[in-house]
Amino acid sequence: MTRVLLTGFSPFDGQSVNASWEVVDAVRAAWDDPDVELVVRVLPVSFRRARQELRTAVAELAPDVVVCVGEAGGRSAVGLERVAVNLIDARIPDDDGSAPVDVPVIAGAPSAFFSTLPVKACAVAVRAAGVPVEVCTTAGTYVCNATFYALMHLAERTAGLRAGFVHVPRLPAQVTSGPALGLDATARALAEIVRTSATVEVDLRVSAGTTA
Repeated sequence: MTRVLLTGFSPFDGQSVNASWEVVDAVRAAWDDPDVELVVRVLPVSFRRARQELRTAVAELAPDVVVCVGEAGGRSAVGLERVAVNLIDARIPDDDGSAPVDVPVIAGAPSAFFSTLPVKACAVAVRAAGVPVEVCTTAGTYVCNATFYALMHLAERTAGLRAGFVHVPRLPAQVTSGPALGLDATARALAEIVRTSATVEVDLRVSAGTTA
């Protein structure tokens, strides 16, 4: 059986909910795949504590796959992130009041890591489920990217671990105008990403590139 660790974040920046955790919890509640053991955790929106708690969870659970999920305001599609960069440039403070500017996530580490999830196969599966999806090349410079980078730094040193990051749009209840995506659709997409990540080791060789 494949064990998958799926994480979301707690609310931040004055929000009462975080779409990432709402979706992760919905996937957990409906999960019924006998071949995939799903374990979920909620992480704080903290540059320091999110990576510490993620590292602890990986050490305790020894998952085969880790999928971290974050909320992306302003997006209308589920985003499969390809690249984590070794940069923090915080527009707002995290939950600990920390707002680093132009500092590395991990000093002396490589400039970037690529996701080791089959992001293109995941995109095909999500699109087949009728949910808008895109393969993205930036996870920002806030806690989501920092957690993604720390995860991939850990995965590089953990034999057999496949890992990556997904951004989900805000839920309709979180916005008065602008992009959003319903909980049912987003949870359906995330479930497809988990299943595909657990079963597909070699990604599809199809284009997901852009011209800008």
